[in-house]
Amino acid sequence: MSVDVSAVARVLGITTEYRDLRGNAVVFLPQRIAVIGQGATANTYTTTPYQSSRPGDIGTIYGFGSPLHLAALKLFPTNGDGVGTIPVTFYPQQSHGSGVASVGDITPTGTATAQGSIRVFIGEVRSEEIVIPDGAVVAGICTLIHNGVSAVLNMPVTSVAGATETEFTSKWLWASANDIKIRIEGTVPGVTFGITQPVNGAANPDVNLALAKITTKWETFILNCMEPADTTTLDKIQTHGEGRWGTLERKPYVAFTGRTAAEPPAADAESDGRKTDRINSFLVAPDSGELPFVVAARQLAKIAKRANNDPAFDYGAQRADGILPGADAEQWTYTQRDEAVKKGCSTIEVKDGVINCSDIVTMYHPSGDPLPAYRHVVDVVKLQNIIFNLELIFAVDAWNGAPLLPDGDPTVNPNAKTPSMAVAAVNTRLEALGLAAIISDVETAKASTRASIDSGNPKRLNVETTVQLSGNTNIVSVNLNFGFYFGQAQLVA
Repeated sequence: MSVDVSAVARVLGITTEYRDLRGNAVVFLPQRIAVIGQGATANTYTTTPYQSSRPGDIGTIYGFGSPLHLAALKLFPTNGDGVGTIPVTFYPQQSHGSGVASVGDITPTGTATAQGSIRVFIGEVRSEEIVIPDGAVVAGICTLIHNGVSAVLNMPVTSVAGATETEFTSKWLWASANDIKIRIEGTVPGVTFGITQPVNGAANPDVNLALAKITTKWETFILNCMEPADTTTLDKIQTHGEGRWGTLERKPYVAFTGRTAAEPPAADAESDGRKTDRINSFLVAPDSGELPFVVAARQLAKIAKRANNDPAFDYGAQRADGILPGADAEQWTYTQRDEAVKKGCSTIEVKDGVINCSDIVTMYHPSGDPLPAYRHVVDVVKLQNIIFNLELIFAVDAWNGAPLLPDGDPTVNPNAKTPSMAVAAVNTRLEALGLAAIISDVETAKASTRASIDSGNPKRLNVETTVQLSGNTNIVSVNLNFGFYFGQAQLVA
């Protein structure tokens, strides 16, 4: 009403307000990504969450080559094939008080008998071309390697040239730095190169400090930049994530951790022990030289974008280009992939040298349950969208504190609500979710919708509905029958 009912003097009042005219159109939940990781030890930064779509800003603040920066490069690649406009918030962590960097080295042996060149790959970050001249000795070669590596800002290590080796130290103090892998491409006549892979990184920060900063934001996906074997961190994420499924929080998320172990038993051992974990998910790339969280970041870029644009669509065949797969011989067979999924581990397939997402699953696989409710991440995304759309109905001023009457009671109050109005509102939204292919058998869902005024509290409205999530064509089984063509018998005139 434009003018207050107590007004007496002549006046014209016009009230302008927004009316939602979308009718029964579904509203997709806007996806958001939280990146929990560490900056470089050499950088000074706060743990205040920071939202950005520019990897250069992340590198400037938290250190180029740090976990946060390397993850940002895969979420926002230079070719624009990343998360697009999906908000990404970085939740920086400080080093543990007892944190230790990982250390590895390259040890050249011999004297160059002709000019040659090499490139050093550290966590698959490529050095400048390193030209070794004819006659170069070990100390000079060590310096050249140091120069070629140091020239690349995104390297996950710093280097020091010694008399007999070039030593590499991770830019962060964390056990995840032990996942950095060193390799060399190229040859130098007369020289061999020994590689000591980085080791001795230790002590992870407490992820709870970052999780506590999420507060009221609905971060739908989390990228965990700690190493996959850190079950303490996975436990903390699971505990926090379960709370987000709560009635009052109602903001569930999936947390992704990368895994690069070659053999399925090594990759799915942790997930197989987490049978009721519907929060954590491994994103894999068997035998890849990339850092695990880099593998996860690149796949997450594709997963989040599809979840944002079409939440009913699964993530198979999403091309996670920009990360190098492992050797062909180390890629999992169908039988191995099937076993991994049954143990709560996601899978990939390599096609034409490019990693393709396959089954993207949480670790949830209770014993004896052949179809776990929270196995597939796409189903969690569907549930997120259903929760979001139900909230759009009731978390508005029109329902907040409105007069509540039994069905059939006459009223002239336009603000009054009844249980049947709640049923109608829910069913309208269910129709929209069905049209978006998020749920199936809408008529059965609508028939299940109930609403009533609580028998013990006249200010409480109880609403209930049951939905069936739509399926996905993850498995296609075709029977091909065949026979032979036999010519027709010739008629004799």
